[in-house]
Order: sequence, then structure tokens, then C-alpha cells
Amino acid sequence: MTTEIRASHILVKTEDEAKKLYDEIINGKSFADAAQEVSLCPSGQNGGDLGFFGKGMMVKPFEDAAFALEVGEISHPVETQFGWHLIQLTDKA
Repeated sequence: MTTEIRASHILVKTEDEAKKLYDEIINGKSFADAAQEVSLCPSGQNGGDLGFFGKGMMVKPFEDAAFALEVGEISHPVETQFGWHLIQLTDKA
């Protein structure tokens, strides 16, 4: 069982913005570049990298989506109280 994962994310204000970004990334735009350009989270400066984290460290909708991904996979938009996220799983420990 995976106890920790490493993920990157992009945080935006609206679902429409997140959907548009998802389409751009699926069609070849770099996730890290998109994070640096538009993410509202300070992690955007690092390409959205959040480092490793375990269960209970992130808000539940974000955690549930992140832990459901396979390495390299990008989530569809996920809503939390902070806004809309795209999540990319980068590693499992």
C-alpha cells in the first residue's frame, strides 16, 4: 500500500479555467510551465511541485483525487475550498 505520494498541482479560481488548462496540458503543454504561468499557489514557482505527502496532510477532495492517480497521470479538475486544482502524480513511495 502506498503511504506517500509526490504530486504537483495547478490552482485556479474557476472550473472553466481548470478545464481549459487540462485540455492544453493533455494536448502537449508542459504541466510545470502551466503551473508557473497561472497557478495561484506559491508552489507554481516550482512547477507546482508539492513534494511528498501522506494521507491526512491535504484537504480530502484533493487527497482522494491525488491518491487515485497513477504516476504521470493528470486529474480532471478537482474543487476544494481553495479553488480548482489539476493534479499530476509524479511519484509513489
